[in-house]
Amino acid sequence: MLFRLIQRELRIAFRGGADVVNPLWFFLIVITLFPLGIGPDPQQLARIAPGVAWVAALLALERLFSDDFIDGSLEQLLLPTPLPVTVLGKVIVHWLVTGLPLIVLSPLAALLLSLDFNSWWAMALTLLIGTPTLSFLGAIGVGLTVGLRRGGVLLGLLVLSLSIPVLIFASAAIEAAGQGLPIGGYLAILGAMLLVSATLSPFATAAALRITLQ
Repeated sequence: MLFRLIQRELRIAFRGGADVVNPLWFFLIVITLFPLGIGPDPQQLARIAPGVAWVAALLALERLFSDDFIDGSLEQLLLPTPLPVTVLGKVIVHWLVTGLPLIVLSPLAALLLSLDFNSWWAMALTLLIGTPTLSFLGAIGVGLTVGLRRGGVLLGLLVLSLSIPVLIFASAAIEAAGQGLPIGGYLAILGAMLLVSATLSPFATAAALRITLQ
């Protein structure tokens, strides 16, 4: 059931190529413009790199359910499968389309931001653990705002407030790796956040969508 839903969402995502390309362009633009604006000093770039990388990773999630809401297919998705399963499948696909490519591009980001190997490795690991957490947390905000006009501002406030702990620990891990310090504790905390969000977010998002669709 979940596998079929993921297959369907992947076909839809790759049918509209902009959904795949736009987040990558956004990520590349951010990590390219920051070095141009700050200057070529490698030490300064290395200091701001954790924040830059995670600001770029904090992608817009407004379209996670909005297209389904507009064309009416969101209500149809409620019928064949339990709504939390539908939410889980759509969040997984969202991460595969937007989060996983960022990890693939992380070596380029490390090069542009003058990160050493340890810092790049920490950035790749935190992106691997943290970006699905952002997708799960963002899904709750999308579920609450998908039916609102101009809900993007409210969505941004909700997602940012929920994402602050992930951003703090991910940036701290990258900074610690650059100083040669162990990062296992930071990764454990990020892993716990992922586990909690993956467990609770589908049910919280489903409840938010039911409120929206009533």
